[in-house]
Amino acid sequence: MDFVRTFAQVSAADVALAGGKGANLGELVAAGLPVPPGVVLTTDAYAAFVAAAGLDVPALAARGAEVVQAAFRSAPVPDAVAAEVRAAYADLGAPPVAVRSSATAEDLADASFAGQQETFLDVRGEDALLDAVVRCWASLWGARAIDYRDRQGVAPDDVRLAVVIQEMVDAEASGVLFTAEPTTGRRDRVVVSAAWGLGESVVGGLAATDELVVDRATLAEVGRTVADKAEMTVSTGGGTTQVPVPAVRRRAPVLDAGAVGQLARLGVRAEEHFGVPQDIEWVRAGGRFALVQSRPITALPAPTAPPPQTWPVPYPGGVYFRASIVEQMPSPLTPLFADLVGPAVTGSIRELLAQAMGRPVPEGDIAFPTVNGYAYYFYRTRALISLTLRTPVAIVGLRRPEVRGGVRGWRERGHPEYVATVAAWAAKDLAALSAEELLDGVVTLLRAGATYYTAVQSVIPLAATAETVFAQFYARLVRRDGDPAAHVLLLGEDSEPLRAERSLHALAVEAKTTGMDDPGWRRDFREHLDRYGHTVFDLDFAVPTPADDPSTLLDAIRFQMADQATDPDVRGDRLRAGRDAAVRAIRSRLGPVRRRIFDALLARARTLGPVREDALADVGLAWPPMHRMLRELGGRLPVGPDDVFWLTEAELRAAIRGEPVDAPVAERRALRRGRALVSPPQMLPRSRWLSAIAGPFMPGADTPAGEELTGVPGSTGTVTATARVLRGPEDFAAMQPGEVLVARMTTPAWTPLFARAAAVVTDIGGPLSHSSIVAREYGIPAVLGTGSATDRVHTGDRVRVDGDAGTVRVLGDDA
Repeated sequence: MDFVRTFAQVSAADVALAGGKGANLGELVAAGLPVPPGVVLTTDAYAAFVAAAGLDVPALAARGAEVVQAAFRSAPVPDAVAAEVRAAYADLGAPPVAVRSSATAEDLADASFAGQQETFLDVRGEDALLDAVVRCWASLWGARAIDYRDRQGVAPDDVRLAVVIQEMVDAEASGVLFTAEPTTGRRDRVVVSAAWGLGESVVGGLAATDELVVDRATLAEVGRTVADKAEMTVSTGGGTTQVPVPAVRRRAPVLDAGAVGQLARLGVRAEEHFGVPQDIEWVRAGGRFALVQSRPITALPAPTAPPPQTWPVPYPGGVYFRASIVEQMPSPLTPLFADLVGPAVTGSIRELLAQAMGRPVPEGDIAFPTVNGYAYYFYRTRALISLTLRTPVAIVGLRRPEVRGGVRGWRERGHPEYVATVAAWAAKDLAALSAEELLDGVVTLLRAGATYYTAVQSVIPLAATAETVFAQFYARLVRRDGDPAAHVLLLGEDSEPLRAERSLHALAVEAKTTGMDDPGWRRDFREHLDRYGHTVFDLDFAVPTPADDPSTLLDAIRFQMADQATDPDVRGDRLRAGRDAAVRAIRSRLGPVRRRIFDALLARARTLGPVREDALADVGLAWPPMHRMLRELGGRLPVGPDDVFWLTEAELRAAIRGEPVDAPVAERRALRRGRALVSPPQMLPRSRWLSAIAGPFMPGADTPAGEELTGVPGSTGTVTATARVLRGPEDFAAMQPGEVLVARMTTPAWTPLFARAAAVVTDIGGPLSHSSIVAREYGIPAVLGTGSATDRVHTGDRVRVDGDAGTVRVLGDDA
């Protein structure tokens, strides 16, 4: 035959001839799985039909779906094609059949096209069969199918239709089976939906179904929900209809545990044959199962473990809190980073405190553990009390020249030493280093980064205190009705994040003239990355910086090229002009004593604020070389450059020694994804006295559930707009101008997004954090430290952000 093939005569190599559905049925038969008998009317028959009828399909489709479908339905089937269909139908025994479309762009790994073309059940007789075939062909040009292909980028000339003609099973039960959990992506679960009668009601969503979950390894049930199944689909002797389920069967389980295990085994066999998770339609008659369709599960999420429900701590007798450096670790840590960063952070803190206070911190009093993968500072209660009481001693000690802390220590020791260490390792030829040297380099750089950040930690309180003291003095002794907020008088000071923004804007202006492919522009962009590309999205070195993956910066440049962002120089000039006018007006009414105090406090706050931002901007200097060194190391080992971050330190050292390492990388990735679904508590256990001591320096208080989220006012103003929840740089491109940016936190690497945002809301952060400072420079409201905004606000929600009151309210659809 020229136009008809049996299932045994087609395979995955024949998609162009048999379509996706037909080819997959051929593969199921080849795998020895139970499939009702049938044939495929190939795409050659479709082409012959179109040619014989003289149909100009693109021209007809341009006039609308109804026009092209009417033309198909009125055209006769060519005699040669009709003869082969009749002969094949006779060979099957002329039974009732199911007639299903099988497009060449259907049931593929990247797009299922499920339900876009027609299926006809319980077709009886040659004439009805030929009519169903023509209607299948016509359904290729239905409005729904055309729209779906347009959205998938499939050109009209790239698709043809085969037709599956399959013996109809008068099923007592039917349903759908997924060989992976479709919502969580778990590959160790098989999920079954089951209903009485034919499967049309299941795939069409017309009836309630039992939902069954099976453990893949044991084929044992691990979950069962039995539905009240009010209706079922049955054959009418020439079609189908919906009828009530008999009362005795409505709440009865469709499949018992043994039957579910048998079905799951068939599904696992199908997946093993195809090599990818499958979405399978099944039927059951006379106690025997058959598979009538199988296609890859499209849009299957990466495997995700269940999110944690409890927060067990590793050490008793102390307090765990997420602050300071943890603000730049918003996600659960990868195993290697968790192993290496703990000793680095703990060692740097103990060293600085010992220098500042003149005595060592006892071993074990300070740690940097993880709880459910999230980083926490741990201080034993006795250590926290001792450090609190000795704060005055530490402040004096930080001024000693041999200490890296304080502004002087950071500028004269902390920063130069860090820059020198990074430069020395960055200059090395990675290919010439041994595996041991690469790992030693990573450890050295991470410790240098932790030591630098600890030095920066001693600068942050000085800047924060200067701003707080000025704000309090201004509020109590200077400000009158109509005067601007204190932070307005601090705007316009230059800092490294703002210099990076101006550099990015200059690149956008240049690209509008030269284009982004110009060699000169690419050189300038590389210079920008060399200077500013080390800003981190997340301190976990598994997350590349812009220096390693500049896609977020390129997207920001394209945004600015479209004239959708304000020139930062223009904005800065406007801010400074308004600020200076306000300062002049305020000073003119102050007496000499208050004016001197006002001037001194204002000058100190303006000086220390940019120092803090400059210091924080360089925290990530070591991160690009660390990331590259680890990828170089992973590339030499069986684990590979992408999975090296998912080894523990012990496993990595064993692999370097040449020992076999069987790390459960996939399980660890799934565990991290599950943990990332929850917002970690900011403090464990909750401590009122610590919150009182920490005050504004303890960001992200845990916010109770309720209508309104309460946080810390970060930047004044009120905005009502659509929310956009961003988990990390992989989401940046989705941010649209005028949306409210909602994130766990932001670092200087997030600064380009502020040009698009109408407001900013974060889980952690305080009035003196990066988010707050940059939002003020952009003149947009900010509410920080809500604790749970990323859990309680969803992309697309309409929200009202009040930066004066520090509140965020999710509004109704009519807002």
